Amino acid sequence: MSPEPPNRRHFLRAAFSGALVTPAALNAAEVEGAIASGSSFHEPARDLPLVADADVIVCGAGPAGVTAAITAARAGAKVRLFEWRGCLGGVWTAGLLGYFLDFDKPGFAKELLKLLEARELRRGTSMKSICYEPEGLKLVLEELCVEAGVQFQLHTRVAAAYREGRRLTTIATESKSGRQAWRAPVFIDTTGDGDLGALAGCSFEIGESADCPCQPMSLNALLVCKDAEALRAFIHGSDPSKADGVAKDAFRAEIERAGFFPSYSKPTLWQVRDNLLLVMMNHEYGTKPFEADKVTEATVRARSELNRIVNGLRKLGSCWEGLQIAATAEQIGVRDGRRIAGRYTVNRDDVASGAIQDDAVVKATFPVDIHAITADHNKTAAYHNGGVKVKPYDIPLRALIARDVDGLMMAGRCISGDFIAHASYRVTGNAVGMGEGAGVIAALAAKSGRLPHEVPWSEGIAKLTEMGLRG
Repeated sequence: MSPEPPNRRHFLRAAFSGALVTPAALNAAEVEGAIASGSSFHEPARDLPLVADADVIVCGAGPAGVTAAITAARAGAKVRLFEWRGCLGGVWTAGLLGYFLDFDKPGFAKELLKLLEARELRRGTSMKSICYEPEGLKLVLEELCVEAGVQFQLHTRVAAAYREGRRLTTIATESKSGRQAWRAPVFIDTTGDGDLGALAGCSFEIGESADCPCQPMSLNALLVCKDAEALRAFIHGSDPSKADGVAKDAFRAEIERAGFFPSYSKPTLWQVRDNLLLVMMNHEYGTKPFEADKVTEATVRARSELNRIVNGLRKLGSCWEGLQIAATAEQIGVRDGRRIAGRYTVNRDDVASGAIQDDAVVKATFPVDIHAITADHNKTAAYHNGGVKVKPYDIPLRALIARDVDGLMMAGRCISGDFIAHASYRVTGNAVGMGEGAGVIAALAAKSGRLPHEVPWSEGIAKLTEMGLRG
């Protein structure tokens, strides 16, 4: 890969070393020294404004969160939904994911696809892998939440969780409105990284072991080109086919011709609409998503790589003439976060054997997809299946109910599972199915004065069928 310009290298070193902070502030080394020496600041206690008007509180408005909130509200619950970004949809929208995987599901997934088709916001005919327009999806999700009666609040992050014995009763959020407290009978953690579960005191796993190693992060971007048809040989098809791998390899060859070897060795272009493209072509290795300084470094490196490669491709001229970045994602895409301990752990054997569960909330079919753990691994294989061939398997409700804390559910990639199973179920088609299951059980529990683990899944199925999401 071509070296970075000297001024860029200097900027990155200065930023990550703390040299760009104001003179009165501590630099990174001084902060680490202060922590190591036991220095701390005692924050005085204070009374917070408390709101207790919801039956269900959902933290995180990504694919699992919006689905859980909409489903719970349609099931009769009063729902509050908190999201720290400036839009609903999480990785779909703020993360510019651009692609639905394992989406051939009943219920909300099918409903959402019909809406996207009606508004001409998706490409291709496959029900399993769909390219969509992130900006249009933002509006669709907002309209669905408003229609269902979900009270959602953006730019708001869950900051603390409080229990009475084993039961989670209250959370605190931080936003431009300050610190606020919120109480409800049932909470759902759909933060992706298991932030609420960790704050509530749940045990969790991450990556392959306690010390990670985690799957890499990727920062996606929207690109504008002069003529998408001229780039057809390099564009990944919206429908799965053998030609897709050829397109990825051809695209990488062009990147190498421009003088770079991408940190994700299977770089992928999608056509969103006309001459608007979406690209994934970087990996950031060994970063835990709850270490803000490391995520910052990963984001800056990834954005730098994106710009260098796109600039290099443009200099090739011909079909690449005029290529430019329209936008990079608001948030770097995270594959590995906390997996909160539940009342069941989806595991490697379940995936390999095609486990059938009495309390199945969704059937997963996506392959085990483990992206390279290091840059060296990336050079030989961008991803692998860990030697496990998937048979369609059930994700049970028990994996969505916290083991250590009552009144808390999870949906999305932070549910209870091992590293291998997580590498299969983490895609967003399964997140939607989990959101449905968590949403309906949370609503039934809250409205009947029960805890989620006291509500049998048969009641959930009956309610979803009544709502037209099953059967």
